[in-house]
Amino acid sequence: MKKRWCFLALAAGLMVAGCGKSTAEKEDSVKAATVEEGLDKQISSTLDRAAAQYEYMMTRLTEGEFPKTYHPDTDKFEGSGSGWWCSGFYPGTLLYLNEYQKDEQLKKEALRALDMLKKEQFNTRTHDLGFMMYCSFGNAFRLDPKPEYKEILIQSAKSLSSRFSEKVGAIKSWDSRKDDYLVIIDNMMNLELLFWATAATGDSTYYDIAIKHADTTIENHFREDNSSYHVINYDPETGEVQQKRTAQGYADESAWARGQAWGLYGYTVMYRVTKDEKYLDQAVAIADFILNHPNLPEDKVPYWDFDAPEIPNELKDSSAGAIIASALLELSGYVDADKGKGYYQDAETMLQTLTTDEYIAEHGTNGGFLLKHGVGHIPENSEVDVPLTYGDYYLVEAMLRYLD
Repeated sequence: MKKRWCFLALAAGLMVAGCGKSTAEKEDSVKAATVEEGLDKQISSTLDRAAAQYEYMMTRLTEGEFPKTYHPDTDKFEGSGSGWWCSGFYPGTLLYLNEYQKDEQLKKEALRALDMLKKEQFNTRTHDLGFMMYCSFGNAFRLDPKPEYKEILIQSAKSLSSRFSEKVGAIKSWDSRKDDYLVIIDNMMNLELLFWATAATGDSTYYDIAIKHADTTIENHFREDNSSYHVINYDPETGEVQQKRTAQGYADESAWARGQAWGLYGYTVMYRVTKDEKYLDQAVAIADFILNHPNLPEDKVPYWDFDAPEIPNELKDSSAGAIIASALLELSGYVDADKGKGYYQDAETMLQTLTTDEYIAEHGTNGGFLLKHGVGHIPENSEVDVPLTYGDYYLVEAMLRYLD
């Protein structure tokens, strides 16, 4: 991002001319430039590792399979079909890696995965089409704006829009009983697809649905301390809130870490597209909840739930850290200089942590995934302390944003 180069330029200016700053301020600027130079190298090395890992992962995939996770205790690679909510992250990560450094093998594999995935444009049984289709075909169209990709994305937006209820003012997340209407905070991540569709077609219907969903979520998902519930159950006929609870967090009133990350990222995108200050205010409020929480470790990678009972002996969720880092790098460019510098430095700390050997797999291990120590669903003992395909995607995205 441009802000990064501003920091470097400022540091260089202080070293050469002083700019009237104190010795301590000069030393801080030099230190900041040194940290960034070291992290640049660490990130470049990690991206190279990612490319090598994904080439290895290709050898473990079976025909028609998308990567889901890997179980190190049994050396079991677990895949999924195209209908699983994570299917789009694999081609999306491959496209990001090929964008960083051209690699025909990565590109060829991305195109193969896209071809397997394209049928999901007609899937109306899931709210996750933003994850599935925008992280994949959205990146594909950005890099190579083929008419085919455009049509797939438009149809995906139509399918996602079919899950919107005017009575509730939100897109349904999970199908459940007839008298339930379940909406999860994760759904904020699917709105970018709708914004893209309006920009591509001129049809404001998609934009309006995204705005309404985001506004309903602000009204009902957030507590006074700006933490978020995971699941809101609405009455499908009246739109009234019936229940506020968790699914993947520790407790109904706890702050599930990845849920906070989804909200932060989602409202940062809302401000990027609309320039409406209320969405910036929401993103800032979520960021400040996360970054000022007494249970956030010094290395800035959060425990799987901010209220998990055995902190500091709880698992950290590397996927939540990657999502937060990527969001903070973008958000740092939308706020005033002092706050932006703080967000940038916190993201930098997260990336410094996540690109160490503690979190980055050795080549030929981890099933081909890059990032270790993700936490999927502790209440159901599912995907606990394993790699997660979305952890890889958002870490690669965050690293590329940092280098940009």
